[in-house]
Amino acid sequence: MIELTFTDKAQKKVKDFAVSEAKPEQVFRIYVQGGGCSGFEYGFSFDHATDNDYRLQFGEIELIIDPFSATYVQNATIDYVEDFRQAGFTVKNPNAKATCGCGLSFSV
Repeated sequence: MIELTFTDKAQKKVKDFAVSEAKPEQVFRIYVQGGGCSGFEYGFSFDHATDNDYRLQFGEIELIIDPFSATYVQNATIDYVEDFRQAGFTVKNPNAKATCGCGLSFSV
């Protein structure tokens, strides 16, 4: 089982995006892939769940995470930040040894 925190601000933003971006039967996916300046990067999208995905429920929001990504986001906190410099999802990851200034790239 995977454990992570999904803040109220992040949940609200996913609900807002779902109205205009998600297709029927799609849920919010968090994933990790190779890339970025630190080796790995986080990604977020609306997608269809597969049989292998972990499913997490936060209020009205269902998150899905594939098994590969789950190992990298265990115990992370997903938030949504909006200020004069940027707006977007951020990940505070206790497993990351280093992160990039953008906050979406990390190494383990």
